[in-house]
This record gives sequence, C-alpha cells and structure tokens, in this order.
Amino acid sequence: MAAEKKSPTQSQKTAGAKGAPAKGKVPLKVSAVRSVSAEDRAADKKSMGQVRKTVIFLGFVALAYALYLVFTGQVDEFVTSLAGVDVGWIVAGVVCFLFYYVFGVLAYVLSIISDPDNPVGLRDLMSVEASGVFFMRLTPNSAGAPPAQIYRLTRAGLSVGEASALNFTRTVLYEAGEGVFAAIMLIFTAGYFYDTFGNVTLIGVFLFAFKVVQVGAMLFLCLFPRPVRAIGNWALRFANRHRWLKDEKYQRYYEVVNTQVDAFSRAFKRSAANVREMLATMAVTLLQLGCMYALPWFVLRSFGTEADFWICLASGSMLELLINAVPLPGGTGGAEVGFAYLFGGMYGVHLSAGFVIWRAVEYLLPVLIAAPCMGMRSKGGESLNRRWRRIWKRMRAFVGGSGGAGSRRAAARGGVTVKPGAGRKVVVSGEARRTGGGSDVQARIEAGKAAAAAKKAAESAPSAGEKRGK
Repeated sequence: MAAEKKSPTQSQKTAGAKGAPAKGKVPLKVSAVRSVSAEDRAADKKSMGQVRKTVIFLGFVALAYALYLVFTGQVDEFVTSLAGVDVGWIVAGVVCFLFYYVFGVLAYVLSIISDPDNPVGLRDLMSVEASGVFFMRLTPNSAGAPPAQIYRLTRAGLSVGEASALNFTRTVLYEAGEGVFAAIMLIFTAGYFYDTFGNVTLIGVFLFAFKVVQVGAMLFLCLFPRPVRAIGNWALRFANRHRWLKDEKYQRYYEVVNTQVDAFSRAFKRSAANVREMLATMAVTLLQLGCMYALPWFVLRSFGTEADFWICLASGSMLELLINAVPLPGGTGGAEVGFAYLFGGMYGVHLSAGFVIWRAVEYLLPVLIAAPCMGMRSKGGESLNRRWRRIWKRMRAFVGGSGGAGSRRAAARGGVTVKPGAGRKVVVSGEARRTGGGSDVQARIEAGKAAAAAKKAAESAPSAGEKRGK
C-alpha cells in the first residue's frame, strides 16, 4: 500500500504537469510542424563529413597546382599577371555571382508562391539555396546538396515527402535549364567552336547529349512513376539476392522507390500544370546560369583583354557541362583541363592567373559566403503567397490612386463624388447619374442642405401634445 501512495513531491509534479507551470519557470513549447526527423539530421551530418574530406582533398590539389607553377617556370608570369589586374572588374564579377544566388532564391520562391498554406519563409529559402551552393561545390558529384536542402526544408515545416518533392522538382528545372542554355549557345556559336576546335567540338555535343539523357530520365521518373517503381523494385531485389546490397540499405531504398517516386511525380505534375509559374521559373533559372557562365568574361576584362561576351558565355556553358561530368568535388581535374582548353587562346600568358581568379570567384568565394547563410531561419507567420497578395493589393491601390479605390469607398458610404469631364458623373448615395454641367450639381447640393435644415427644424419644434399640456 505504501508503494501505491505518491509522495507530495510527486503529486506536485503531476499537478504542475497538468495545470499551470510553476512560478518562475518558463513553459516550453514544441512545434510539431517544424520538427526534424533523425534521418534528416543524420543525412545533414553525413554531408558535413563529406565536406571535411573535400577540404583536405582541395588542400592537396592547391599544393599540387603550386608545385606545377614552380616546376614549369610560370611563377613570374603568374605574379606579373596578378599585379596588373583591374580589381574593379573582379568586383563586378563577384556582384554578378551574387545575382546567381538571388536568382536561385527567386526560383524557389516561384516554386511555392502559389500555395497559400506553405510554411516555408524567405529566409528559409535563402538557407536552402545557400546549402545548395555550399554542398554542390564541396561534395563529390554534388551528392551532399539534396540531403542538406531537404533537411532545411523539413526544418522549415514541410514533411519529408513534400520537401523531397520540392527539391527534386527544382533540381529537374535546374538540370533542364543547363541543357536549354547549352542548346541555345550551340545554335548561335557552333561555327566558332568548329572553326576553333575542329572535330573536338564533338566532345561538347556529347556532353550536351549526356545532359539531355539525364534530364530525360528525370522527366520519365516524374511522368511515369509506375514503370519506374517496377524497374526499381526489380533492381533492388536482384542486387539484394546477389548480396550486392545489404538488407538495411535494401529496406531504405525500397521505401524511397515505393513512396518518394509517387511524391516526386505528384509534385512535378502539380507544378507543370501551372504553366506560367513553370515558364517563369525556367526563365529565372536561365538568368541564374548566365550569371555563373559569364564569370570568365569579367576575369578576362580585368586583364585589359577585349573578349566576345557571347563566346565567353557559350564556353562557360560547355565548361560547366564538363565539370558536372567529373565525379569529384567541384569537378576537380575537369575544371582545370576544360578552362585551359576553352579559354587558353583568349587568356594567353594570363591563363594561370586567370584560372586562379576565376576559380576563386566561382568556387571558393561562394563557399565562404554560403556557409553563414545556411543557418538562416524564418520566424513563421504568413505564407509567401499571402504576403505577396497583400503587397500586390497595396501596389494596385497605390497605382490606382485616390480616384480609384477612394471613389469606390465614397460611393459605398453614400454622399457625392464628382469625376471631372465633359459630362460629369455624379454619384449620390451610391447611384450614378449623368448630368450636363456643374449648375445641376450645385442645385442638388443646395436641395440637400435645405432638406437637412427642414428636418432639423421639424425635430426642434414642440409636438401637439406638448402644446395641449401647456
């Protein structure tokens, strides 16, 4: 019996748990909407582990590049070229790349702006885009970017399925944008590439074809989820049966194939149904890519060298396709070889210094800028859809002026509103009437005053009952 009795301390704890919080203690609230699963946290930590390995790897690459300059006798040319750099053009290149980040955030905004109940805020999306910039450069084949972005979307309030679908849809549009941009550049600059590089141009065509196949596979996954599920399940069973895939990974991939594929498909079809937003997102993505592909042109101008902007843009597009095809952090190896081959004739003796500056602006500086932005979080509140509707409503009211919304409010309240013109429109107690001039308006005003004075006099006059009483 003694064991069944609760001590006073235990009773107080129970009462405190059920009732109001104890004095001096702050009640804690846990938001289920913004909770993050352990799997998402583990994936984010794994991405950070890949980053640490990449930093060590890039340290060895930088050392190898320095030794290459020393042993090839290019140190003097390198130092001389750096000494003559126009810093103003480098700053312009940095600003250009900052717009790459801005357009990336805007593309995410356009992806969710139609949903009035989406909890993701602007600073959440800034964190998501910064994570993409950071992990895209510091993990092999950009493998760490999707888990890190999904983690931050779930932290903002989306479910794992919704976050994965949104991230996948954005990835499809980004990859498609790379293919579209490369196609446009090849159409308008194919003659230059063939005259300059000859049959080697076929490598660029092959890289473009590889991008088309990659985007086509993504679109097939989005548009035809059932065959993808069937093929995926067969491949998983085959790999597990031959012990190529452990049971733990088999269960994880099986869940992804049978749940996430449908979520990806639904999200993409929902986005594709809104054609205007899809086209706007694609246009913003092309502008974003253009900001990155134009960086070699800014570096060239910093050396005082004239260059064709469109040729630099097309060469930057081909270079990015080559970097994406190399499964190393930042496309290491492909970036060096591709830059030397595509821009060697443009840079000349400034090639080594130009590559270092371009790599610093396109690779190292974005990592340093994105790192502190990954921790940004919105405080909640209204969705971006409702905020945009409110801002748009205010803009329309401001553009319309007092003659627009103000006139409608006055008409709703009653009274007289005059709109100037040859034939003046008079609104009396909400009824519009056409008059020929200002004299009729004045007469109506005087009649209204007379009626008000008569009514006031009638109310102040003594009634018949009061007279008899007197």
